Order: sequence, then C-alpha cells, then structure tokens
Amino acid sequence: MTRNQVKGGIALFSLALLGAGALWASLRTGRADNFDIREKPGGVPARSSPPSIQNTNKAPTPAPPSMVWIPGGEFSMGTEDPTDMLCGGPDPLPDARPIHRVYLDGFFMDANEVTNDQFDKFVRDTGYLTVAERKPRAEDFPGASPDALVPGSAVFTPTDAPVSLDDFLKWWRYVPGANWRHPAGPGSNLEGRGNYPVVQVAYEDAAAYAKWAGRRLPTEAEWEFAARGGLSGQPYAWGAELKPGNKWMANTYQGRFPMKDTGEDGFAGLAPVSKFPPNGYGLYDMAGNVWEWCADWYRPDYYEQLLKVGGVARNPAGPSESFDPNEPGVPKRVQRGGSYLCTDQYCARYLVGARGRGEPSTASNHLGFRCVLSK
Repeated sequence: MTRNQVKGGIALFSLALLGAGALWASLRTGRADNFDIREKPGGVPARSSPPSIQNTNKAPTPAPPSMVWIPGGEFSMGTEDPTDMLCGGPDPLPDARPIHRVYLDGFFMDANEVTNDQFDKFVRDTGYLTVAERKPRAEDFPGASPDALVPGSAVFTPTDAPVSLDDFLKWWRYVPGANWRHPAGPGSNLEGRGNYPVVQVAYEDAAAYAKWAGRRLPTEAEWEFAARGGLSGQPYAWGAELKPGNKWMANTYQGRFPMKDTGEDGFAGLAPVSKFPPNGYGLYDMAGNVWEWCADWYRPDYYEQLLKVGGVARNPAGPSESFDPNEPGVPKRVQRGGSYLCTDQYCARYLVGARGRGEPSTASNHLGFRCVLSK
C-alpha cells in the first residue's frame, strides 16, 4: 500500500508493504498456510548454481570504523522458487529470477544496521528532519482532510484474534507522532535502545545519513553478494539449514501472525544489532530484524533485462526507472533482508536471494538501512 491508495486518517502512510515485509501474492490470495518449521535431517540442500568466485585482493586500506571489507567477485544472483523448501513460505518469488551471473568490485560495508545512536549523531550535527517528522503536503494527498495532514508513520499493531491475511490494514495503522525517535508513536521512546537499528526512516532519510557519513547506500547486487558471505546457492545468509544445531540464526517472527510474536529466537519484536551470529564476511543481521533500503529502483523484470544483455553483469546499479505492475505509476526502491515480522505464514523474504520494494517516502517500524563505501 502507498500513500495515494487510501483516504482519510489512514491515508498518510506509504507502506509498499511488499518491500517492507509483506507479499503481494499473499495479499491477492489470502494464503496463510501453517508451514512445518521443524528441522529435518540435513536441512535444505544447496540450490544448483555455479559457485561464487571471490576476488583475492585484500582491502586497499584498513576498514573504516564499524565497517568490514567485502572482496567482491562473481556470483549467481537471485533464487529459485522456494515454496517447496522448509519454511519457504507461500510466495514463489518470481521477481528473484532468472538467476544470473554478476561481477562486483570490492567495497566496505557496515557490519551492522545503522543504530539509533549513530542516527542521533547525524541529526544533532545537521538538524535533519526525517520524512515522518514533516507535515504532509496537501498537494500530495488530494481529497485528504486537513485534520489528517499531521506528521506520523506506519506502526505494526498485533491483532487480538486470528485474522485473514488478505488485508494488511488489520495489523498496520498510521500513527500520528510516530517517527525515528518514537518508533511506535508518542508513547514510545529510545531509552535503552541506542544499539537498536534506527527505524521509521524513508529512503531520502537513509540517503541523507549516508551522504553525511561519506558513504552511500548499497546496490541490490552488492547487498546480496555481501549477505551470502561467500556461500553459493544457499537459501539463508548462514547456509542450508533454518536452525543449525537447533539454534535460531536471525530475528524473525514465531507464533501465529499477526497476533503474537512468541520470541522463541530470543526477541519478541525488534532486537539490538549483533545479537545473532555474523555471516562469513562478518556482517550481522543480513536476514530479519529490519528491512534495509538499497539504492536501486525496483522492477520485477530487471533480472530478465540483465540476462538478455548476455554475459556477466558488471557492477549493476539497477534499472533507470521503476515499475511495479501492482501499482503502476508509483516508483519503488529495492529493500532487502526481511524483518522481525518475517514468518513462513506470510512473508519469507528474509531468504538471501529474495527481493522487496518500497515507495521512497515509506517509513515504518521495521525498516532501516546500512551503508557501503567504495574502495
């Protein structure tokens, strides 16, 4: 859903909730299958694809504070239909195919999602006001009541009873006063949460922080290469099994969605950064916790475009313009990694090759970012 889809008091948040944690396929079909999440012997076999070929060059300089070196190289980008996998979810992820070969130069990447403390320093230094803190403009919301034009953002709100999963307005609401300082609304704050990922940031907020920090947002290809951590053809950022050694490897949703996250992974809701093991490159939370903005415009057919060109795509930076057939005329940016709301019942886009998207003025309490730096 986007800002121009609904009217009145709930009209002012642009969730493109498919990038921000839901699936259009689920919304269309209302599927909410109760997938078996028990581990099976041997886990999930690696998908067939040519192996990754990592560059052997070392970092040109010592890694900047809080960043790690990603060597780059050639890899297979995308994922096969995961619906036959353990916890593969109900969506075949058609926009993550065809799998294609990509080459990337090396780069540095934030080891963690940008935290509240880091974002606070940026705001203090610059006086920056995020999109969620600004009063919406009447011209952007024709027909909206002037009383509804108040700053705020989208907040996930658990339901009291089971609901059909065909209408995400049942668990998302626009909350006046919700922003990065008050992620769930005016009654919430950041006390004791300096090491949590900053949320309620729109694309331009993330880009502004990156520019201030002398960095940039990752391309989608950079993000996926880094998330794979040197592994080839695996469904998860950590390998083949959902729970190796019966241990949760990411902050996702356990329990009946959207009623109650039981916190079997150690966290009900958002988690501080670095609470789960890093991947092979030393990156934390490349699956779950919060969705992360990427620099690319979103098109579901972009991988097809690359494959038609032939050969290995070198440092692809995304299409020149966005198109989402579900919302023609509403531009979207790519989001990656899934969030703490990912569940096999509704959204399995924490899988390493899966894609998400969001309208650039989107902000919500499960959406953040991390930065990269070219060598």
